[in-house]
Amino acid sequence: MFDTSNILKATQELHYIQKNKLQYSYFLQADYPRNLLHCIDAPILIFKDGSIDISNDKIISIVGTRNMSSYGRDFCNQLLKDLSIYNPVIVSGFAYGVDICAHKAAIKNNLQTVAVLAHGFEHTYPKIHKKHIHQVNENGGFLTEFWHDDPPQRENFLKRNRIVAGISKATIIIESAEKGGSLVTADIANSYNRDFFALPGRASDIYSKGCNDLIKNNKAAVLTNASDIVKMLNWDLQEKPILTQKQLFFDLNEKEQKVYDLLHLKGQQDIDAISFASNIPVFQLSPLLLQLEMKGVLKPLPGKLFELI
Repeated sequence: MFDTSNILKATQELHYIQKNKLQYSYFLQADYPRNLLHCIDAPILIFKDGSIDISNDKIISIVGTRNMSSYGRDFCNQLLKDLSIYNPVIVSGFAYGVDICAHKAAIKNNLQTVAVLAHGFEHTYPKIHKKHIHQVNENGGFLTEFWHDDPPQRENFLKRNRIVAGISKATIIIESAEKGGSLVTADIANSYNRDFFALPGRASDIYSKGCNDLIKNNKAAVLTNASDIVKMLNWDLQEKPILTQKQLFFDLNEKEQKVYDLLHLKGQQDIDAISFASNIPVFQLSPLLLQLEMKGVLKPLPGKLFELI
């Protein structure tokens, strides 16, 4: 006999989505989080509430202990204040301690924040955080793989952690004891080959031991300030351009003009491609490119790439 229970449950879920004006993304759709596509165990379907926009490539997750100290809280607040000029998206799990601190600090600094849930939208866990739902929705939103009536069960939090780690470019652990869910997130992030940072603490502090061990075992980079993240993720190479009056005419010699025409036609090129296409040896091309940079014609990019200004 044909079992119609799954079809009935899917129909009920669709009605719930339509009634509550939620969004959903199938893994083959264009709006599915790009970073998650690189994770072998990513969910096939995710549900979203709020005004989430993760087209921004600067996505970082912040995790840690529920028993956050003033040291961790102050660092988290200062970190997001310092990173705010880069406008990153802040992801966390909406739990006690580090999670809710990260969400609140993001909101305070006008950053988009995404809360990944370990349950469906009909539940709030912990219930005391219900007061923060509106602000999170206004500044980002909520994301879950669970259907609306799925409760917050223990195994769901481990599933939630893989999304927290997979959706971002890098994960930060503020404080953690020797064991805990944050260390599971660290292992997941490392399995995805994502950057992972840990805030070091005193050897005697119980909620710094997990971070100190990650650093000692080379599973996490040391995080002491915002510049550590900016440099590791190359955000300093994407700074806001300085507005200058564009020079319309350049006094170029024959070889410089050849390079200019090539970049104008093909866009970004690396030094080897420019050398091959222009028939200029690399040892002659390097000082020539520097001269064009000094004239304000082109600019260097990571990976020995060059493009016209």
